[in-house]
Amino acid sequence: MLDEAFEYLEKRKKNDPEFTYEIIVVDDGSRDNTSKVALEYSKKYTVDVVRVLSQDFNRGKGGAVRMGVVKSRGKLVLFADADGASKFSDFERLEKIVKVNCSSLEDDKIVVCGSRRHLEKDSIAKRSLFRTFLMHGFHFLVWFLCVKGVRDTQCGFKLLTRPAALQTFSNLHVLRWAFDVDLLYIAQYLKIPIFEVDINWHECEGSKITFGSYIQMGLDLLSIRLHYLFGAWKIDANYRPENI
Repeated sequence: MLDEAFEYLEKRKKNDPEFTYEIIVVDDGSRDNTSKVALEYSKKYTVDVVRVLSQDFNRGKGGAVRMGVVKSRGKLVLFADADGASKFSDFERLEKIVKVNCSSLEDDKIVVCGSRRHLEKDSIAKRSLFRTFLMHGFHFLVWFLCVKGVRDTQCGFKLLTRPAALQTFSNLHVLRWAFDVDLLYIAQYLKIPIFEVDINWHECEGSKITFGSYIQMGLDLLSIRLHYLFGAWKIDANYRPENI
């Protein structure tokens, strides 16, 4: 993912001198060489362009993304999975939606979700009947309990204006796999516009969701709904970035 990202970003920077970017790599207590590899990029492109954040222990995917968001400095905040399943240049597809629907990056709140909905028929054809049942069951629970109007809540390629990113992530409660649903639930509650854009996607080895993951995410969805329903979790429209 990083090589592809830098190729795209450096080319765009060369063509547009006003374009700036930063990449933040969050190592969520991994046992591999994530930090070591990322630091090599930091040496190559400077620490101002590539920042590596390491956590002592695993806080979950949502916790890692939240840390990266709060440390980011850009007017637009994109978070993407590190496995390279998405095509980084599809950033432009999401950015286009922001430009069309946003008059001020400093003030307007918009969330744009990369989506694999157009690939659903092909993926069903390759899945077993049981996995297809689990997928549809999960989508139904998302719609019934939490988020309506978004076909693919789990795609790890989302773009937010900075005000939207700070307001949603400051209210985030779920820090593991279902954090995307919590994020979009919060955005809908706060009436932040959410758009969905088809992107290129390919499955990566080792990235498939297990049966246990579906069960855990189902329990997380129920937890999200019940916690907000009974007031155990609050959503504060007057976000405080220092509390993220």
